[in-house]
Amino acid sequence: MGVISSIISIIHWNVDPVIFAVGNVRIGWYGVLLATGFMLAYVVLQKIAKNEHVSAEMIDKFALFTCVWTVVGLRLGHCLFYDWAYFRYHILEIFIPFVQTPEGWVFRGYEGLASHGGTIAIILYVLYFSHKHKVNLFWLFDRIAICIPIAAALVRCGNLMNSEIIGTVTGVPWGFVFERLNGTDECCQPRHPAQLYESLVYLSLFGYQMWYYFKHAKGRIPAGRALGTALAVIFTARFLIEFVKADQVAFEANMTLNMGQWLSIPFIVLGVICLWYSLAKKNYPAAPDFKASK
Repeated sequence: MGVISSIISIIHWNVDPVIFAVGNVRIGWYGVLLATGFMLAYVVLQKIAKNEHVSAEMIDKFALFTCVWTVVGLRLGHCLFYDWAYFRYHILEIFIPFVQTPEGWVFRGYEGLASHGGTIAIILYVLYFSHKHKVNLFWLFDRIAICIPIAAALVRCGNLMNSEIIGTVTGVPWGFVFERLNGTDECCQPRHPAQLYESLVYLSLFGYQMWYYFKHAKGRIPAGRALGTALAVIFTARFLIEFVKADQVAFEANMTLNMGQWLSIPFIVLGVICLWYSLAKKNYPAAPDFKASK
């Protein structure tokens, strides 16, 4: 056991976040993993649609705009919740993937995304889509809640590749030394790989949701069950793991709970309410019977 701990304890993380660059355009691991997460979630959603004989074309339309709304929400969430002091004077940088440097505008992608903003955006779009197309709200929320955890897991892997959202200093044998932070206060000391903690929780949740839907419930799940499970697990994990995360922004140093924890509490409450509703009412909404739009 001592030998294993010795081997594990020398995790020096020095992965280049950029896969390749062409001029000022950089392709990074985060963007690739985010896109892969979206694609895998889409594949699962299509499998669910096929299982319940729902129009594949309509699901395609829903998936496309959900991705767009999610990216917008991720970006706005970061700018409003975490860095408004900067973006209030750089409004244009909120919407375009370029940053202004002394050398001019440089393509960087969207550096700064917040999962709580993405969650709010998804909820708003599902509300809009279900109203417009007369789809049972819980049916749609529950199905998308099965897919989302795989995307969330890969996003956290992207954070790991970027050496960002790091944990606090630790003596555990699996601590990571984030060498790319050399020259900062965060370098040289083993830290909790908080990104991996979250990723493993989300990946486990995805496995459970898939098992529950396809094997246990065989496509027939009570309204609110998958949604409540996803919200309660994801944001409870987020709330707890924040205790072993380094502060993401300076103003969090003076907070009893950090921004991520305060933003997680309403989603935890909502998840518990949805779980209670699914257990108390045991309502099983039917799949939508709409025609694909031409």
